[in-house]
Amino acid sequence: MTVKQAIGLALVVAILSGVVYSCKRDNDQQLVNQEKQTLSDDVKQQISSLGYSTENARVVKGGYVVEGDIFLTHESLNYKPNSPVLRIANDEQYRTNCLIQGLPRTITVTVTGLPAGYATATDIAINRYNALGLRLKFQRIASGGQITIQYASLGAGVLGQSAGFPNCTTGNPPSPIYLNSDANALGSNPNQNYLATVIAHEIGHTIGFRHTDYFNRSYSCGGTPVNEGSAGVGAVWIPGTPTGADPNSWMLACIPNGANRPFNANDIIALRYLYN
Repeated sequence: MTVKQAIGLALVVAILSGVVYSCKRDNDQQLVNQEKQTLSDDVKQQISSLGYSTENARVVKGGYVVEGDIFLTHESLNYKPNSPVLRIANDEQYRTNCLIQGLPRTITVTVTGLPAGYATATDIAINRYNALGLRLKFQRIASGGQITIQYASLGAGVLGQSAGFPNCTTGNPPSPIYLNSDANALGSNPNQNYLATVIAHEIGHTIGFRHTDYFNRSYSCGGTPVNEGSAGVGAVWIPGTPTGADPNSWMLACIPNGANRPFNANDIIALRYLYN
């Protein structure tokens, strides 16, 4: 190769490198712009008006995820809360305004694209519900379940995410339930009782349960106190559940790494009140 050819080749490489860098820079700028749009003042105000914290709110397909594991559609941001049942909370059990309809009923669950241990953990979670003899039961099937459990990249600090709460018109559960595929979130072979606790928690949302500590997430999550409010879906006290502290409920907002939370006595009271 001559000196002239070498200089020419260097110029071509430099130009191509500049093009690649420019594309990356443009893509990065696009992501920054999307993030700014996600956290715009208007969106923050809409999220806050529903009673949710805007801290770590993020955009996903079809809407936003707030409070770690709660999905809000774009349409739901325009909801105007008017529920008269929201009350000053203690550590009680709470449900949404709408529940699963058509009892007695069996809801089918499919685990897809996950390691084998996740199916076993799902069976443990299902057995926790079915052991209570409720009029609402669950059954895992190979495909086509009414609720699908699958992987998704949810970001740091999030274990799982439900698609919302029961549909007020149909009385059906939402789907899917996402479990975090990100490294160091759950892993390919987590403790099965721990994983069953996460899955049972997300199933709890799909059948109408709010976080036990929705009024103060710092109770289980630490950090700054945050009240989720009615969130456009209601926060209805379930009679018979206590007003004192309930530190072991399966529906607390945050689950410590490796924790196993089978239903405690108050959880069972709440489940039987709604679905017996």
